Amino acid sequence: MADVIVYTDGACSGNPGPGGWAWVALEDGTRREGSGGEASTTNNRMELIAVIEALQSIPPGRGVEVRTDSQYVKNGITSWIHAWKRNGWRTASKSPVKNRELWEELDRLAATRPTRFVWVEGHAGEELNERCDELARGEIARLRG
Repeated sequence: MADVIVYTDGACSGNPGPGGWAWVALEDGTRREGSGGEASTTNNRMELIAVIEALQSIPPGRGVEVRTDSQYVKNGITSWIHAWKRNGWRTASKSPVKNRELWEELDRLAATRPTRFVWVEGHAGEELNERCDELARGEIARLRG
């Protein structure tokens, strides 16, 4: 069983465009939140940064369940990354893996704590997934000023 359950989300207005990321963590009966954004980014980068920032907030060794509505993140870290590393960070079509530096950081962080990735359906009424979306979109609004 996970010590910490984390919900994550990323959002982007335009792709690329201003973007936001967010996480909500449930740990020892406490709820914590984090969010941020970038003026010019992509949705996939924001999804990855949300998970990275969440894991950075959790001490190594704690079991974590990451709940993400991003198939890109979930499939990338649980499946695709093995072939990317084996193929010198190239995709099946031999092109360089996009966001390699973020994948490498996520892989490093996941290796320092038992981490399980679970896909949840976005915009389906799951309270903390919806909260992450609200926070991420709030970051986009903040960037637009």
